[in-house]
Amino acid sequence: MYKNSLIPFITIVIKEVCRFMRIWVQTILPPAISMALYFVIFGSLIGPRIGTMNGFDYIDYIAPGIIMMSIINNAYGNVVSSFFGAKFQRHIEEMLVAPIPNFVILAGYVTGGVVRGFLVGAVVAIVALFFTDLKLHSLSIMIVVVFMTSIVFSLAGLINAIFAEKFDDISIIPTFVLTPLIYLGGVFYSINLLPAFWQTVSAFNPILYVVNAFRYGMLGESDINITHAFIMLLVFSIVLFGISLQLLNKGVGIKS
Repeated sequence: MYKNSLIPFITIVIKEVCRFMRIWVQTILPPAISMALYFVIFGSLIGPRIGTMNGFDYIDYIAPGIIMMSIINNAYGNVVSSFFGAKFQRHIEEMLVAPIPNFVILAGYVTGGVVRGFLVGAVVAIVALFFTDLKLHSLSIMIVVVFMTSIVFSLAGLINAIFAEKFDDISIIPTFVLTPLIYLGGVFYSINLLPAFWQTVSAFNPILYVVNAFRYGMLGESDINITHAFIMLLVFSIVLFGISLQLLNKGVGIKS
């Protein structure tokens, strides 16, 4: 069974990678330009006025968060747009009726999101080198955090696509949920600056753990316990995978 599943899995991954690489001007280039603007405005222009944050130059402190922000958005956006497109064009039904286990379809789409997350993250990291000297406290932690984060938000994007009924529906969650969580997730500041009440509220923001875990991998600095961050990512991965697989098995949003 698993041997026979390898070919469809690889096929879906290749399709997903080719899909966003064919239009790299729309999928890879815009994040690099957007993040460069963040570095220019928040790092080079505003940063010197702020000074240091937790003992680091401000531009060094926000660099991990900016890189992670691009990874989150692109892992999520890749899967939500691709899977909804497959629903809209109705060729997802061909995969569901084919002798392919649903977990293989799920893994294929998620892997495509992970690949795009890694690729965009690497491009943004290269852009960051023009503005700051990136630190490297623990490469292994950085890679694991990027991998697990890409999985979590790829799964979240797939769930969004499953429930979406029109193109407008795939932009609601990124606009009204994902973006606020990112900006309130410690990308541009340390939560130690917040009053105690808002620090407690911030602890319920999953992106806070993602950003700080990646920041620890780069700078060795984090506002939260790294072990808690990895536990959070693992729990979200398992829960979202289970939900996604259950929705596919039931044909929610797909089978009429």
